[in-house]
Amino acid sequence: MKPYRDFGSFLGETFPFKVQKISVHAGLGCPNRDGTKGWGGCTYCNNQTFSPAYCHGNRTIGEQLSDGIRFFARKYPAMKYLAYFQAYTNTYADTHSLIQKYEEALAFPNVAGLIVATRPDCMPEDLLHYFAELAQKKFLLIEYGLESTLDDTLNRINRGHTQAESEDAIQRTADKGIHTGAHLILGLPGEGHREILKHAETLAELPLTTLKLHQLQLIRHTPMATDFAEHPEWFQHYALNEYIDLVIDFLEKLNPRIVVERFVSQSPREWLIAPEWGEKNHVVTAQVIRRMTERNTHQGKLFRANKNKSSIIK
Repeated sequence: MKPYRDFGSFLGETFPFKVQKISVHAGLGCPNRDGTKGWGGCTYCNNQTFSPAYCHGNRTIGEQLSDGIRFFARKYPAMKYLAYFQAYTNTYADTHSLIQKYEEALAFPNVAGLIVATRPDCMPEDLLHYFAELAQKKFLLIEYGLESTLDDTLNRINRGHTQAESEDAIQRTADKGIHTGAHLILGLPGEGHREILKHAETLAELPLTTLKLHQLQLIRHTPMATDFAEHPEWFQHYALNEYIDLVIDFLEKLNPRIVVERFVSQSPREWLIAPEWGEKNHVVTAQVIRRMTERNTHQGKLFRANKNKSSIIK
């Protein structure tokens, strides 16, 4: 038993076979880039740093899935796959065209379900109704990029949405029986240890199925890289061992039923300004587990449910 609820075990409980996520680029935009909500996107964001080489919006969903699956199928012929709509805002278009993209992915051989990454201010009711029906037949996880639970920070990093919108989207999605995930960045400018643990307490009371954490990565050619060059005092610099203890402090406050998918992310070295830890994700995960054992702690050790709020986890 791991000292936290991990994503691999969650998938093992959900499927009778092994599954692997395959990223696809749907060729969609973002309301924070086209002027609907703002211009230039979030100050930390450069989608080139996490999109696989085969993911291009000018290729069909099927072509991308074919390339992505080919890599795993040689070694794991019985593997099934989850089409992961990852780049930009994957609910930001008219509902009909979005459904066509999702259905194209679901029709591809050995695709067992979808993971759809989006913003909390981009979930219209008609699309949510489609997702509710889909979730009764296929695995579906809607993953909302929150990044912070503090409105001051959200404004500072040009997110273009509020914490109230985040909570509303999560609640509406979970209420329809859909697996609901969130993404959070630890170490955003202006946020220290106290603010980060407050995130954990806030998220612990929401009906989340999964949560992704990762360290703030300063990426070249982003507005945040300029902020860092001009105002380094705005940023908290964590050594890896300090970050690991921060993650564990966070986990202690988190609802023990929330599935934690990851603790760190890796951007290509040529894009990365800081932090340069040089460790793979699985190595950091092993270090988190070892440190939790040393501290004799576990996810939810300090969690206290607020009886005035719903903390039902799908």
